[in-house]
Amino acid sequence: MSSRFTLYYWPIPFRAQFARYLLAYRGENWDEPGMDALIELYQAPINEQPMPFMAAPFFHDAEADLWLSQAPAITIYLGGHLGLMPGTPEKDALTLKVICDCIDVLQELTLNCGAAMWDDDSWAEFAGNRFVRWLEIFEAVGARHGLQADDGTMLGTSEPGVADLVCAALWVTICDKLPELEGLIAEHAPDTLALSNRIGALPQIASLRADQKKNWGNLWCEGEIEKSLRAALANWQHRPDSA
Repeated sequence: MSSRFTLYYWPIPFRAQFARYLLAYRGENWDEPGMDALIELYQAPINEQPMPFMAAPFFHDAEADLWLSQAPAITIYLGGHLGLMPGTPEKDALTLKVICDCIDVLQELTLNCGAAMWDDDSWAEFAGNRFVRWLEIFEAVGARHGLQADDGTMLGTSEPGVADLVCAALWVTICDKLPELEGLIAEHAPDTLALSNRIGALPQIASLRADQKKNWGNLWCEGEIEKSLRAALANWQHRPDSA
């Protein structure tokens, strides 16, 4: 029997990771039919797509007969359906802000999904400036709205919500797949990393991470952009100005 939810994405832990963390946290089953099904939807004429879309992730709720694209829209929808949104206009808006920040970090780390490639100099400049600023942004949002090193949530909710789960989906996955960055993250966003690691260690999330490691190895965004990033990281570790 098919699951209610179907998530169409490449076999990598990138933008679809936000939806996966929400579904896993709530113990939901979902289907991921694989690349052939995604490519078939992607290549279909716009008027034949169940919801017009440009890029994955793509999502279907069979019970509601709802199709969605765009990671923030999918995440907000699942968050509401699974009871993970804070439920006030102010904190719901802050939740969307955190989601969009996470997407922006992914865009910047991949140079707009591979529009250019990293080299040693461009990576060192980014790592020492914009990436650190992003870490400080996450840390400041948590400090102002409820995050504490030991037991808080990013928006001060009674239990982990969408903001916490997408934050963990971003930073835990980066640390898993690009471990060279963990020290920089720990230095500039220690509470954010602590929150992310607590969520990443939950049994249902740890199981998802283990399955992804088994099936996909260390793939993160794949392609030439990942190759250029890994090459720059390997050299950056040994540069005097990387400390």
